[in-house]
Amino acid sequence: MGLGPDIVETLARARADLRMGVPIVVLGDTHVLAVAVETLTEERLVGMRALGAPLELALTGWRADTLKARVYDGDVARISVPGAAALGWLKSLADPADDLATPMKGPLRSVREGDAGPHRAALQLCKSAQLLPAALCVEIADGLAFAATHGLTAVPLALAAPLLGGSSLLHPVVQARLPVEASEAGRLHVFRPEDGGEEHYAFEIGRPDRSQPVLARLHSACFTGDVMGSLKCDCGPQLRGALAQMGTEGAGVLLYMNQEGRGIGLANKMRAYALQDQGFDTVDANHRLGFEDDERDFRLGSDILKSMGFTSVRLLTNNPNKVAMMEASGVAVTERVPLKVGENRFNRDYLATKAAKSGHLL
Repeated sequence: MGLGPDIVETLARARADLRMGVPIVVLGDTHVLAVAVETLTEERLVGMRALGAPLELALTGWRADTLKARVYDGDVARISVPGAAALGWLKSLADPADDLATPMKGPLRSVREGDAGPHRAALQLCKSAQLLPAALCVEIADGLAFAATHGLTAVPLALAAPLLGGSSLLHPVVQARLPVEASEAGRLHVFRPEDGGEEHYAFEIGRPDRSQPVLARLHSACFTGDVMGSLKCDCGPQLRGALAQMGTEGAGVLLYMNQEGRGIGLANKMRAYALQDQGFDTVDANHRLGFEDDERDFRLGSDILKSMGFTSVRLLTNNPNKVAMMEASGVAVTERVPLKVGENRFNRDYLATKAAKSGHLL
């Protein structure tokens, strides 16, 4: 048995490297050295320029559209980086914080020749590392040798591609009794993903009958709403309302998924909030940052339910996408139970956007 990392462990290393500002090597039809723009330093920019090949900035289609740059590779744009481009210019293309103050960042020339596969993989890894989806890339001749020489993580695209858009397997770690205000008969289950990502939790109230549909809530972590009591969303009231209803009925399962900010992470969620203060709604803010409307993976919740022995649920949600994905993942939804709480003058526009653009039934 080998002692080296498998592809899942290699991808976990790659995400950690990108968060630290360390480049990775993506091995595709072409070999590309890539680093996250958010964590890029002046020293590493100089080092990448010294390689002598043209630099390209990989952006998602959403961010490229915002910058009025052409997108030739479907969901990815490769922007040619001018030889004299400064680090600040690269970061301004990655981060929309000053878009309104300095809207003219071009002209931008998009690359249309060559393979965009490694660039797409670099962006997917930036996203899963909860960084801005922007990567500075440069083609290199022998990626494996380059990675070995410089002590960098090499990611074989053929092995990585099937995993980058998929769900990681979850394994139960521990469970213990946890009495809470909603119910003294509470038990917390902790699940850990194989890919090195954040743990997810299931809070079980009472002793739900596995042969009957269980009252369930698929809740995404929201530090601002659940912990701080933010008035900009309805997450905290939904969390407490779901627990209260389960406590009243005497049984239920609340799945607490660590997918903050619709899956983009707390830092990017705060970037989206700053854009909302500039007048953009929640969906437009995500797009300007380079993300999809919603980056969450609800399949993780259904995997947890099935591992706990549940095959059907009465789902507490206003989001029909949760119902559809639960059904598609093999858990029957016998009833959608509305959860309409928490509207106030600070989140009224946010809730209206969720209804109009994301199909929430409010």
